[in-house]
Amino acid sequence: MQSQKLSYRELTDCIRSAVEAEGWLSLWRGLGPTLLRDVPFSAMYWYNYERAKAFLCQRYNTTEPTLSISFISGALSGSFASIVTLPFDVVKTRRQVELGELQAKNLSCRGSSTFTCMRRIVAEQGFSGLFAGFLPRLIKVAPACAIMISTYEFGKAFFRKQNFERSLQSSNAK
Repeated sequence: MQSQKLSYRELTDCIRSAVEAEGWLSLWRGLGPTLLRDVPFSAMYWYNYERAKAFLCQRYNTTEPTLSISFISGALSGSFASIVTLPFDVVKTRRQVELGELQAKNLSCRGSSTFTCMRRIVAEQGFSGLFAGFLPRLIKVAPACAIMISTYEFGKAFFRKQNFERSLQSSNAK
């Protein structure tokens, strides 16, 4: 549905027809592979980001991460997490495409499980099929994670400084 340009009315009609045809649970189709991708991704991302940041801060003898340390740590940790969780992204995308094809033919969809879909991909394309789109995902995720975390760290340092200066002003005014 994301690839179609639907008006709000068409979107409402689409949701209504999906619920009528397949029930409320049809609105959460794809939740399994999305959670299997996003929860481990976030856990690995934040853990590895903090480890890389600490390592680089120690290596460059600084207590606070610089913009480049945050950027590099974010890119590396995002790259690692995206590679490990790529099979679940492949499954999610495959199921979205299959669902779109079925909807285009006005056929009902009783989706298979995430792991059934993974087995089918391996049977058709081999184990490497679970890593289809490796490079495009890496090209998208690494810079996005680097930019996000650099912005976060910059904002955190900026507001910490603002709050510190404000507290100094208020204590000097007393």
